[in-house]
Amino acid sequence: MAQNDQALLVRLKNSGLEFVVVGGVCVVYHGALSATFDLDKCCPFGKEIVRKIEAAVFDLHPVHGLTAMELPRENFGQLKNIYLQTDLGKLDCLSAVSGVGNFNDVKNRSVTANMSFGEFRFLNIDALIASKMAVGRERDLDAVRRLVAITEKKQQQTELL
Repeated sequence: MAQNDQALLVRLKNSGLEFVVVGGVCVVYHGALSATFDLDKCCPFGKEIVRKIEAAVFDLHPVHGLTAMELPRENFGQLKNIYLQTDLGKLDCLSAVSGVGNFNDVKNRSVTANMSFGEFRFLNIDALIASKMAVGRERDLDAVRRLVAITEKKQQQTELL
């Protein structure tokens, strides 16, 4: 995991935000080599949540990744996803994950990981495979192939024990 991703995760955690890491960083967490260019996370949404996201990245010059605008303060409560470009890289905040569901569904299908820089939740490998299959882009299907191979190898190792 890149240092910038670690720094963003720590900032989000320190803001008090509850979230689950999904996407490419999660693929890497589960052991598959993957090029990832953003940090995807799923969290509940609402005014207070968006304010926590803003507090975590306010000094990183965040702009909306799709519109190159600052966060729209007047519409905080209506947001479902936020795509930010920051000094530490891209941060995508999602209210739901394709193939898995809303934040509560994602949280229920996550695992806790104790990293050297803190404790974080990651989508479990089966849910990650389901989400990548639901999106269906070539790079997601490539990740599915690698994740399935990891799952099969772990299953074979378990059978040998």
